[in-house]
Amino acid sequence: MRALLIAATCLAALAPLAQADAPRTFQEAKKVAWTLYAPQSTEFYCGCKYKGNQINMASCGYTPRKNAQRASRIEWEHIVPAWQIGHQRQCWQTGGRKACSQHDDAYKRAEADLHNLVPSIGEVNGDRSNFSFGWLPEQSGQYGRCLTQVDFKAKKVMPRPSIRGMIARTYFYMSKQYNLRLSRQDRQLFEAWNKTYPPQPWEYQRNQRVACLMGRGNDFVGAVDLKACTEGPYSASR
Repeated sequence: MRALLIAATCLAALAPLAQADAPRTFQEAKKVAWTLYAPQSTEFYCGCKYKGNQINMASCGYTPRKNAQRASRIEWEHIVPAWQIGHQRQCWQTGGRKACSQHDDAYKRAEADLHNLVPSIGEVNGDRSNFSFGWLPEQSGQYGRCLTQVDFKAKKVMPRPSIRGMIARTYFYMSKQYNLRLSRQDRQLFEAWNKTYPPQPWEYQRNQRVACLMGRGNDFVGAVDLKACTEGPYSASR
């Protein structure tokens, strides 16, 4: 439950951006995300604390699997991978992600959606790649005490328990917002995670803060009050 709790608390730093326009590109989204999660916060997959771009591995007992240099830094991770957003689009067929990022407005909006963007240990971000989420036999030691696991042969990732519900609700949101197809197997998994791991206070707060930037919340998390973006604790003037 404490996973991302610090991140949610630090979201107060977002208030000056509450009336900013939604980011138009992934590059813009990453810049906004640094402020969204504040200069010192908690990363997504392992619950490590970080300051600036540097991971505090000792804070979560993280041990690099292979790439210590990449494990030491924060990267911005799409919960729903860019590949899943774009691989069926014509731009991807002709020029991959680069072509979609340059020429496909619908793809650019999805790629820049802050509801789908989280801070991740770089090594875990790279290992996750575009693998789907699923259940794996519980093991320990792949990343030290980090509970997220990657099965490279099966191309599956089992995230730590405290973020499974948010992952499910993000997939439902992205599927609805951008007309992305979910397989029957994925939908059943995410329905189970959504039920088993309901939103925690930090997720409600994050949803409200992101809504103030995007102009919409994730309805699968809960209702947001866009008036609060200009009034009350989310006001840009406070």
